[in-house]
Amino acid sequence: MKRPRFTAALVATITAASLGLAGCKGTEDTGASGTSGGRVSYLNFGDFGGGAAPKPNYNPYLDATKLAATTYLFEPLMVTEGYSCEQIPWLGTDYTWTDPKTLVFKTRQGVKWNDGEPFTAADVAFSFNLLKKYPVLDPQGVWQTGLSSVAATGDDEVTLKFSTPGASAFSTVSAVQIVPEHVWSKVKDPTTFTNAEDPVGTGPMTVKSMNPQSLVIDRNPDYWQADQVKVQEIRFHKADAGGQVEQLKLSRGFYDQNAMFVQDIQKTYVDRDPKHHHYWYAPGGVIAIYMNLTEKPFDDVEFRKALLTAFDHDKVVEKAQLGYVESASQTGLVIPGQEAWLPDGIENEGKEPYDEAAADAALTAAGYKKDAQGNRLDKSGKPIKFTFKVPGDYLDWVAASDILIANLKDLGFDVEQETPTPAAHDEDRKNGNYDMMFGVYGGSCNMYRNYADPMASTRTAPIGKPALSNETRWQDPETDKLLGDLKVASDEASQKEAVAGLANIMMNKVPSIPIWYGAKWFQYDTTRAVGWPNEKDPYSAGGDSLVVLTHLRPAQGN
Repeated sequence: MKRPRFTAALVATITAASLGLAGCKGTEDTGASGTSGGRVSYLNFGDFGGGAAPKPNYNPYLDATKLAATTYLFEPLMVTEGYSCEQIPWLGTDYTWTDPKTLVFKTRQGVKWNDGEPFTAADVAFSFNLLKKYPVLDPQGVWQTGLSSVAATGDDEVTLKFSTPGASAFSTVSAVQIVPEHVWSKVKDPTTFTNAEDPVGTGPMTVKSMNPQSLVIDRNPDYWQADQVKVQEIRFHKADAGGQVEQLKLSRGFYDQNAMFVQDIQKTYVDRDPKHHHYWYAPGGVIAIYMNLTEKPFDDVEFRKALLTAFDHDKVVEKAQLGYVESASQTGLVIPGQEAWLPDGIENEGKEPYDEAAADAALTAAGYKKDAQGNRLDKSGKPIKFTFKVPGDYLDWVAASDILIANLKDLGFDVEQETPTPAAHDEDRKNGNYDMMFGVYGGSCNMYRNYADPMASTRTAPIGKPALSNETRWQDPETDKLLGDLKVASDEASQKEAVAGLANIMMNKVPSIPIWYGAKWFQYDTTRAVGWPNEKDPYSAGGDSLVVLTHLRPAQGN
């Protein structure tokens, strides 16, 4: 998960006077407003990618330089929406695991590319095999999942075969954006192909215009579910002025939808137009306390369990994270979106209450007593002293660590804060050069990856060598067995059984201590369009562009 950095510039109070932007446009804009043929004429969105000097690039496989339009040009077989992880049929209408190593998709009939050519299963097979032939186009690692072959086995059927049971790869393979074989088979070098001229896709929008400051996409009238697309045009705008100008434009109602960090969102944005200005920050990845499990006392499970009630999660949420996020479940699941995966018997959704007295008693019972001066002692009678590393540039993380270190000091620990650069911090975490620090994992809809990345023994390394992702150095045969079960489980019941076991390991063995969820920034304005996802109607996360677009409708009175 890519996290925002709450820099001093970003959290500065924004006023028109201080920025000299009293004339910045608000809800007024050039061009028509309202509706056209029962549709929203246009919506203003935020940045469209491509760096400081963007150039036309609609190659969906060039992640570093592709522009935002690719999301609306090309479609996957299934959309796994990012809140509840529901799998929504898209270019694929259904799928079947005929055996643990064979996945068969039925592809949607009657779909056409925007140049009028029919879409078929052959296009799906071609797209997958393109990624196999050119690995640089496969940053998501589709062909590193155990996938061994993809072939069209009929006009509306495509078969994926795996060298090992492939259930854990479903969310990865089903998300591949499909390109037209009749166009891309003629491309000499797909790794440099920017697809800049009249890009051909099956998606709901086509490219209308682009310059370094704006990108405009237009409704595709021949889209296979055009009746569900009530927006004629989306206008993306290049971000400027380090974020402050963008935030002012947001507060003035220029943007219909954006995704940015805003200081005091209620006062800066909502209160400017309470009827129309709204936000919803769905929970994302887990931000957890990592302990170096090769060191004492962190190698003692009873010590770790005693710390479960030691930390004031709510204070971190309200003070360090401005109330924008939710405290995290110890299970490692992202609640409430993934609550269907919670095992029976776990109270309060696995969210541990802050209870200093309980933590003190548990530490003492585990053999970690206090001396007469109130210093917490290890089992040999020596004071426990360690460091908490946090990137000095991440002001919200520093504020969070201040609270957690104070909690630890209240329990008698001698804790020193270190604030290295982000690069040095991340290097130390990979190599195990730390006592305690923050780590980030999970938050996706791939349950296997959510747990394997931080917990699989195959993804760690000895101290001094970089770990792939298991940076706490957690090694546990029961965990590895459950991960093995989850990797091959093709039915939901078996998957939930394995996830329940892993969630209980998080609760009872405490490989790490989740504190809060990262926020998925999402602001929206209902002046022109309604139907945005929100806390009361969380039909998807804000970043699920295709799903959101098919839910938008003209605002009443427009």
